[in-house]
Amino acid sequence: MTSNTPRFLMCAPEFFGVEYEINPWMHGKQGTVGFSEAQAQWGALYTLLTDTLGGRAEQVAPRPGLPDIVFTANAGLAKGGVVVPSRFRHRERQGEEPIYRAWFEKNGFSLRDLPPGVAFEGAGDALFDTAEPELLWAAHGFRTDEAAHPFLAEAFGAEVIPLRLTDPRFYHLDTCFCPLPGGSLLWHPAAFDESSRRRVRERVAEDRRFEVDDADALAFACNAVGVGASALVLNSASPGLARWLEGRGLSVHQTPLTEFMKAGGSAKCLTLRLDG
Repeated sequence: MTSNTPRFLMCAPEFFGVEYEINPWMHGKQGTVGFSEAQAQWGALYTLLTDTLGGRAEQVAPRPGLPDIVFTANAGLAKGGVVVPSRFRHRERQGEEPIYRAWFEKNGFSLRDLPPGVAFEGAGDALFDTAEPELLWAAHGFRTDEAAHPFLAEAFGAEVIPLRLTDPRFYHLDTCFCPLPGGSLLWHPAAFDESSRRRVRERVAEDRRFEVDDADALAFACNAVGVGASALVLNSASPGLARWLEGRGLSVHQTPLTEFMKAGGSAKCLTLRLDG
């Protein structure tokens, strides 16, 4: 295993289910998650990231009473051995905070704590650009406070571009925005306010960005995981989107994650990139 091996944090879905409602995807889904189906889908994702694509997936132990701990993207934001642990908006997820914190401390990360009272939901709402590694796209509007952005800029030495989310179905940035391996971008413009759309279009050249339509966005196509220089893992992609991605030199790996979509998450939500 080389130092360039992508590292992810994951959490097995031993206690996963929809037990409450904190986003629109959860409405009416309580008690509908199939345990064996979720286990199989998560296992397929894990195997794809590791055995097939050569990544390394470390694991935090699941806990009863914390069904959403499987969505490790929300544990914090990590890069270069530094991590800013999350502070969750909803009390239903706040029990995850000490578990993730203990894992980061045990595994040698340098923790940078947010100012008191500031909400921030990790790599769900903050994504490093792949073309400009010191550029951080950071969202606010539902789960993360805009007041977190200056702290992130200082903690990582990054330029932060703020983006305001306006559609509650896309409550985290990683549900509607994905910097791709190789420097291109997938995004769903309708999820953002006009000033945010303008910032993206001014910063990213038209030929480097693909505007995902409603159908692909609602199938969590933007909630994708880049692995290495050319692989992309996601729940599903329409033929047109898959062709565009392949035209950018990407290998597209589709793996069903429908049980996790009932809680409002997919491939990206189930992984936290530990190496930036």
